[in-house]
Parts: sequence; structure tokens; C-alpha cells
Amino acid sequence: MANRTVPQERLAALGAHLSARRLEVELTTRGLSVKNPDVPGCCPEVGRLSDVITCRPRVEDDARLWFYTSWNEPVAEAGHITDAAVFIVGYLRNGAKQ
Repeated sequence: MANRTVPQERLAALGAHLSARRLEVELTTRGLSVKNPDVPGCCPEVGRLSDVITCRPRVEDDARLWFYTSWNEPVAEAGHITDAAVFIVGYLRNGAKQ
């Protein structure tokens, strides 16, 4: 149970940082849904520019927990909340992934 709790706690902490930056966040069973209410999505079905961030071990980093984008790009180590928030805010504000 603790193994599932730690990633959820990290995602919740990241969500708090992103919410403070005026992004819409929702912690779901799939991960942290993040939307920028000011940037349209790619198509009418999407609505707003968004992503689902997950938190899981990164094999290349001794299985430490990392945040990942929905396209499986590593964002930052889960202990580096501010770094992750800056990265996510950057691509959700610019309207394109980096």
C-alpha cells in the first residue's frame, strides 16, 4: 500500500504547485490531470491544452521515483517538485511540448 501512496503524495504535492500557478489540476487514478485554462487544445474534443503526469520508478536512475508526461518523457525526479512544475508550466503555457 505504501508503494502506491508515495507516488500519489508526490503527485498531490506537484498538483499544489501547479494549482498555485493557475493551472487546473485533478488527481485521478491515472495520474495528475493538468490543464491550462488559457490555451486551447489541439482539437475541439480536447478543449484546453492538457497532460496527465504520472509518478513511477525510473530504471535508469536506480528506480528512483520520477514524474513523466503522458508521452513517457521524464520530467524530473519526484523529489524535485519545483523543477517539475517549471517544466510542466513551460510547455503548457507555450502550447507545445518541449
